[in-house]
Amino acid sequence: MTRPRVVVAGLGDSGLLTAIHLARHADVVGISSKPGLVSGQELGMRLARPDEWADQYWNTFDRYRRLDKVRTVHGTLTSLDLEGREVAVTLPDGSAQLETYDVLVIATGASNGFWRRPHVQSVDEIEADLLDAHERLADAGSVVVIGGGAAAVSSALHLKTRWPAMRVDLHFPGDRALPHHHPRVWSHVRGRLTDAGVGLHPGHRAVVPDGFELDRITEGPVAWSTGQEPTNADAVLWTIGRLKPNSGWLPGELLDEDGFVAVLPTLQAPGRPEVFAIGDIASTDPLRASARSRADHLLARNIRAHLAGRRLDSFKPPGARWGSVLGPHRNRLEVFAPSGQRFTIPAWPTLQPWVVRRAIYKGIRR
Repeated sequence: MTRPRVVVAGLGDSGLLTAIHLARHADVVGISSKPGLVSGQELGMRLARPDEWADQYWNTFDRYRRLDKVRTVHGTLTSLDLEGREVAVTLPDGSAQLETYDVLVIATGASNGFWRRPHVQSVDEIEADLLDAHERLADAGSVVVIGGGAAAVSSALHLKTRWPAMRVDLHFPGDRALPHHHPRVWSHVRGRLTDAGVGLHPGHRAVVPDGFELDRITEGPVAWSTGQEPTNADAVLWTIGRLKPNSGWLPGELLDEDGFVAVLPTLQAPGRPEVFAIGDIASTDPLRASARSRADHLLARNIRAHLAGRRLDSFKPPGARWGSVLGPHRNRLEVFAPSGQRFTIPAWPTLQPWVVRRAIYKGIRR
């Protein structure tokens, strides 16, 4: 009996895990603009300690044991033929390739700053990017971090911890940062930032220069639309959450008005039961929570159920964001529940290989 073919378009965090879950049950083809997983997680650690970050969050695909049965394609997705059930890919050498599918998983994510971009890169280019951003900040005596999300607060804390003499100021537009988390989370994180010496500046909304794509670290001054005087800094880190869905290769009938993939609670596209979406590209809820709520397990089960003609389960997004906010810090990891309750995992560097490499990814070669 011929095994079904599943094409996973995008091998970021969610797409990679989905491919791993399905590798034993279907012929899986994974398409990625990178030659490995370049995670969008833990920006602060990536900027301050890129070697440690890369050890945990940047791995070429050949290191994942469960991908041994997955065929990976390195290239850019250019189009989708829904009727013909095939996607077009442009390879790094400029040649074109078509991949057919029985089931398509759209997991191409969203662009958000210089650390999450969809363009094709080689191993050398990725590692050069990591080093360039780190060295740019290492040479700065003062850094302004703009934004109120987890990437912003994590970056501010990690930069200040890595370079204590550096002046680090966090500017955010509301009364508090982390507005999509439970208020208890900001109460705790604010104390951590203050204790570290990070300057906190609520009520500051930056003026984004015309045509600026948030694709690089800049320098001051920064102008504020909220009436404050411009702020000077040697380096300005823009983490303002302007997500742009990587959906230019998709037909409009799959997209909502903001360019994200419209999905049912089963993570299927309306009217296209063979098309699924997960991660930041999927319009599951206002926070697109499938990217951070481990919906990859549910998606893999639903794909198998769809192929077998069984009933599918529904994704139920949490009411607030949850998980790690500050990332690994000082030998421990703090995780917050949707209720704001905090859990501390001590000795994280020792536990990480067991939790992440073995339990989550089912084995990563050294």
